[in-house]
Amino acid sequence: MAAERVSAMLAMSDTAYRDLFDDELRARLEALTDLVLPEPVATFADPAVRAALERTDVLVTSWGCPPLDAGVLAGAPRLRAVFHAAGSVKHHITDACWERGLAVTTAAAANAVPVAEYTLAAILSAGKRVPQFAAGFRAHPGEFGWRADVADASNYRRVVGVVGLSRIGRRVVDLLRPFELTVLVADPYADPVAVAAMGAELVELDDLLVRSDVVTLHAPSLPETHHLIDARRSALMKDGATLINTARGALVDHTALTAECERGRLHAVLDVTEPEPLPPDSPLYRLPNVVLTPHVAGAMGTECRRLTALALDELERFAAGVPLEHEVRHADLVMQA
Repeated sequence: MAAERVSAMLAMSDTAYRDLFDDELRARLEALTDLVLPEPVATFADPAVRAALERTDVLVTSWGCPPLDAGVLAGAPRLRAVFHAAGSVKHHITDACWERGLAVTTAAAANAVPVAEYTLAAILSAGKRVPQFAAGFRAHPGEFGWRADVADASNYRRVVGVVGLSRIGRRVVDLLRPFELTVLVADPYADPVAVAAMGAELVELDDLLVRSDVVTLHAPSLPETHHLIDARRSALMKDGATLINTARGALVDHTALTAECERGRLHAVLDVTEPEPLPPDSPLYRLPNVVLTPHVAGAMGTECRRLTALALDELERFAAGVPLEHEVRHADLVMQA
């Protein structure tokens, strides 16, 4: 059966488009679709865009896509699918999209790759106490004697706790397999047999915090996970343990974490915070036992093209009439970031 020729529109910011598309991916998009407009759009209010939307079968979206509300959909009678070349669809997919029955896909699986790689690097760096050694060397240039003041540095037979067996959490567990580490998982929805098959142990969150040398967060931001790591749970963590957060800033009570880090009891690697960014006077910027990065764990640079390739794979499946592999279900959104 021949693939259907569909009309498509790109809906994203110019910055996103430059990151997501190179000449090869643009050529692939044009081979798969008839573009109703040559360039991406970041608003549906423009009359020329609205006229083109009337002829659009599918949208390829990413960061900067405006919400697809009932008003927009009313002007898009042919629209049947949205292929999102990024992670979360919560910012632009509205109830009207689900009521319309649009097919919606996400490239979250592709975005999970660099986040998991960043996390692996952070775990190994934390175990080896790289941030503390780097800070100490900066404070004592040309000297080695101070190294004894840094806590035991090792990734041998340490315990890593993974909170949330999400796409990223699963990938982190898989990346940890080659190392001589004990991996614990806390996730109320995970299957103990499946976790064991991954080489990890499913435990309660409090148990994980007590036992782990490094704790990495991969849970969604939901009302029930707000400040999941609060003052009580921060206090459960081992002296010298490291908390890594590449998920959502709201998972952590930063007041409680700051107090523990100021005491020198805990270490932290934070790629996301609450608020984001932290105010300039936050002590976390200055503490030698804290590494702050500006939300860079996800796809950046050429990594973004992995997202585009996945979205175009899904578009190709749609045009060929075969099942989609990364479709988002409305019922599943509540458990997604």
